[in-house]
Amino acid sequence: MDLINRDISWLSFNERVLQEAEDATVPLIERLRFLGIYSNNRDEFFRVRVAALRRLASLRKKDQKLLKNSPQLILNKIQSTILKQEKRVQKAYKTLLHELDKNNISLVDNLNLPESIHDEIRTVFRKKIRPALVPIMLDKNREFPFLKDRASYLAIKFNGLKHNQELKYALLEIPTKVISRFITLTKKNDKQFVVLQDDVIRFCLAEIFNIFEYESIEAYSIKVTRDAELDLDDDISKSLIDKLSKSLKNRSAGAPVRFIYDKEIAPDLLEFLTEQLELKKNNNIIASGRYHNFRDFISFPDLGNKHLTNKQIKNVPHRYLHGVKSTLNTIKKQDIFLHYPYHSFNYIVDILREAAIDPEVTSIKINLYRVAKNSHVINALINAVKNGKKVLAVVELKARFDEEANIEWANKLQEEGASVVFGSPELKIHAKLIVITKIDKKGVTKFAHIGTGNFNEKTANIYTDISIITSNKKISNEADKVFDFIENPYSIKRFSSIILSPFATRRKFISLIDTEIENAQKGKNSYIILKLNNLVDSEMIDKLYEANQFGVTIKLIIRGICALTPGVKDLSDRIEVISIVDRFLEHSRVAIFCNDDNEKQFISSADWMARNLDNRIEVSVPILDNKVKKLLRTIIDLQLSDNTKARIIDKKQKNTYKRPKKKNKQLRSQIAVHEYLMNNFSQDNNVKQKTL
Repeated sequence: MDLINRDISWLSFNERVLQEAEDATVPLIERLRFLGIYSNNRDEFFRVRVAALRRLASLRKKDQKLLKNSPQLILNKIQSTILKQEKRVQKAYKTLLHELDKNNISLVDNLNLPESIHDEIRTVFRKKIRPALVPIMLDKNREFPFLKDRASYLAIKFNGLKHNQELKYALLEIPTKVISRFITLTKKNDKQFVVLQDDVIRFCLAEIFNIFEYESIEAYSIKVTRDAELDLDDDISKSLIDKLSKSLKNRSAGAPVRFIYDKEIAPDLLEFLTEQLELKKNNNIIASGRYHNFRDFISFPDLGNKHLTNKQIKNVPHRYLHGVKSTLNTIKKQDIFLHYPYHSFNYIVDILREAAIDPEVTSIKINLYRVAKNSHVINALINAVKNGKKVLAVVELKARFDEEANIEWANKLQEEGASVVFGSPELKIHAKLIVITKIDKKGVTKFAHIGTGNFNEKTANIYTDISIITSNKKISNEADKVFDFIENPYSIKRFSSIILSPFATRRKFISLIDTEIENAQKGKNSYIILKLNNLVDSEMIDKLYEANQFGVTIKLIIRGICALTPGVKDLSDRIEVISIVDRFLEHSRVAIFCNDDNEKQFISSADWMARNLDNRIEVSVPILDNKVKKLLRTIIDLQLSDNTKARIIDKKQKNTYKRPKKKNKQLRSQIAVHEYLMNNFSQDNNVKQKTL
C-alpha cells in the first residue's frame, strides 16, 4: 500500500506554518508569531516523535525487522529536512527584521545598540534581569549542571582569563519564564527599539563577571530538547495521580534528543559542551543561528501598530442564543450549532452558569481534556456544586503536556465536592461531552453538548471547532450512557446514534465507505468528504483507496499528517487532498457521505489514527437537524473552495498553494465562513461586517 511516512508528513505540515511566516500578505508581526508557532511545533515534535524513533533505533536489528520503516533512515530524513527548513527560518527572520525597520521598529542586538539607549538598557538589566540570573562557572573538574528541557542558555567563553586558567567557561540560563523575552524601550524620534533579553545580557556581561580579569568574553546561545515521553510504572498500589506525578518529574530529566548551538560558537567551547553532555552525532546536534527558542515570538508585542497585526474578528451574535433569558429553554426548541472562534465560547460558559443556578437542574457531567489556565468552565462547575448540583468531572490526566494542570484541577474540584473520575490508564478519554439533567413538571430533560474541541476559552479563540448542543433524546440519552460507561467500564452499553471509540468508530465508518462503494457499483451518485487533523490509520486509508478504485469521489481536508498518497493512477486518482493553514488552527473533524443523495453528516472528536479509533474514548455524532446539516455543508464547501490559504497535498510534499483560475475570484475560507455566518445566521443579519 502506498503510504507517506507520518513523521515526514508532519514535517510537511510544519513547513506550511513556516510558509505563513514567509507570506508577505500576512501582517508583519503575525509573520513573526508564525515563526514562533513553527518553532514550538518543532520542539514538541522532537520531544515526542524523534524521541520515540531514537528509542526504536536503539533496538537490535532483528527486533527492528518487525517495523515497517527503518527508524534510523527516518531520523536521517528528519535531520536533513529540518536543516533545510532551518535555513528558511533564518532567512525569514532576516527579512522580517528588515521589514520591521521599514516600519520604524528596530529589533537591535548587543552589537548595534545605539548609544542613546545604552543607559536605559543598563537600567533594565540592573532592575529586572540581573536579580534573576544564576551564572554557573564550568570546568572539567566540576559536575556539569543539568540543562533544562527547552530552556535557552548562553554558553560563555573567557579569553585570557587571569589567576584561574581552569575556569575558561560559564553558563547562564536566560530567565524568560519570569521576564519577557522582548524588552520594549522608550520611543525615540518615532523609532521603537526592541531588544531581546539575550542581547541585554550579552551587553552587560562585564557587570555579571566583574570579579574576573580577562582580555575578552564571548557568549553563544545553546538549547537542549529532551525526551518528553512518560513511563508509568505498573505498581498497582499507587494511584494514577502518584504515578503521573513521578513520571512528570522524570520527564524534565529525559534524555537529550536535540542539541542546538550558535554556528559561530568557539570550537573548543562546542567540544567541551558536547563532551560534558555526552552527545553523539545521532543526538541531532544542529548548528543554528544566533537565537533559539523562536517559540517565544508567539508572544511578540503588538507595539500599538494595528496595521502590523490581524484585525480583531467580530464574534457572530448567535441567532438563537444571543441575549436570551434561558439558554436551556432555547436548546429545547432546536439543536444549536456553534462554530468557534466565529461564535464566542462564552455561550458554553453561559449554559454552565445557568445550569449551576437553575433550581430544576439536578446534575452536570463533563469531561475535561485541556482547560484554560484561569478557567471559567471550572468556576461554573464549582458554583454548581455550591448550589447543590451533582457534578461529575471526568478529568483526563494523560493529556500530553497538560498533565500537571489537570492534576491540579482535579484536586480543586474534589476539594469543592465534585465527583472526579480519571478513567483507566489504558484508555485516554478524548471525547468532548457535557450532559445537563433538568427535572421539571413535564419530566426529565437531558441536554447534551458534543464537540470537536476542548472546553478551553483560550484555544477557542484560535482553534476552529464545532459544537452541537441538543435535547434530542436520541443523542442526549446516549451521551449520558457514555458517562455511565466511563464510570463502569465493564458494563455493556448499546448505542444507536452516537458512535463510540474504541468499540464502533472504525466499524461504522468502514460500513459507510462500503455503502458508497456499493452505490458507485450500481451507477449511483457517490462521494466522501472528510475534514480531519490527521489521517494516518492504514486500514482506513486502504478503504479509501478501495473506494477510489470503484469510482467514489473523495475530497479530503487534512490540516496535519496525511499518510494517504493522492493522485496515484488506479489507486487514488479520484482523491483530492488540501490542507488549510491560516490565522486560526483548523481543528474540527467532519465526515460527510453521499448515501444515495440522502447525505449523512457527522462531527467527531476523533482523527483517523489508530490511537483515536482503537485506544481512546472518542465520540462521533450524526447531524440530525436539517438546518444544521445545510449550514455545515456550506461551511465545508467554502473550505473546499479555498484558493488562497489551501495547499495541495501530493506525493512529493511540495505544499503548492491552490490558486484561483483566471476568471474565479480569490476565496479565503476563514474569511468566507465568518462572512457567511454573519450574513445568514447572526441574531441581527444587518450587523455591520468586519473582515478578519
